[in-house]
Amino acid sequence: MRAPALRDLVRGAARVLEEAGVPSPAHDAAALAARALGVDRLDLVLPPPVPAGFAGTYAELVERRRRREPLQHIVGTTGFRHLVLAVEAGVFVPRPETESVAQVAIDEAQLLVRRGESPAVVDLCCGAGGIALSVALEVPGATVTAVDLSAEAVDLTRRNHAASGLPPIRLEQGDATASDVLADLDGAVDVVVSNPPYIPPDAVPTEPEVRDHDPDLALYGGGLDGLEVPRGVMTTAIRLLRPGGLLVMEHAEVQAAALREAAAATSALVDVRTMPDLAGRDRMVVARRRRDRGADVKDSRP
Repeated sequence: MRAPALRDLVRGAARVLEEAGVPSPAHDAAALAARALGVDRLDLVLPPPVPAGFAGTYAELVERRRRREPLQHIVGTTGFRHLVLAVEAGVFVPRPETESVAQVAIDEAQLLVRRGESPAVVDLCCGAGGIALSVALEVPGATVTAVDLSAEAVDLTRRNHAASGLPPIRLEQGDATASDVLADLDGAVDVVVSNPPYIPPDAVPTEPEVRDHDPDLALYGGGLDGLEVPRGVMTTAIRLLRPGGLLVMEHAEVQAAALREAAAATSALVDVRTMPDLAGRDRMVVARRRRDRGADVKDSRP
């Protein structure tokens, strides 16, 4: 009996994944085949011959995905802007919508470079390091600092940085909402950017890939509205930013008004606005540090 061609195996895998409810079955089936072959990308127009043992290896990978293990965990990497990041269980998987958050921070830092300045950028709640490393890559001359509470996240960011060949960054394990985190940078930072945990406790994600595999520490923001951590990050940003410095922070679409109100209530942030992600959804709050640092500054947390 003729052994199945690679194209047939991938089509069969796509049907299995589709029946399991995987959102992008054809893409994932091809990515898993590439993983089993040990190549970066699979060409199904001119597919290679099926090597010995491939079918068994491929079936195991497809079964893991059928059970809704994240594709990124299975293949071990994910793309983020111009980077390929290592990802692993225990650390939040970077999402495409966060690339828009990174873009706003990068645009601000690049503007400062064009003015002849060397911008200081801080990524609070850095996760796998996507935002911090994107700034380091796309804004030559920027001084980048990244912080995360998770030791696993800090270690993964460190390894992603080492693999990138980028200039040195400062990387610390710490609580982004603590009153003394990065205290030596108080009033000296040009851009604070963050994708903090912000999911409310009663809004458990429906996607198994998120609910069952992303760490709770990176998902749930605390408090009834999920905004305890984001408000704390906002307070830290106010302390770190120089006059006129920019805060960019991701949030859920339904949290836009609440975070605009929180920012305005501090009296330290001005030009407060909501910006969309690539899909047009309200996904980030953007604000500037009041230029008069002597003004009354209220903690944004209730």
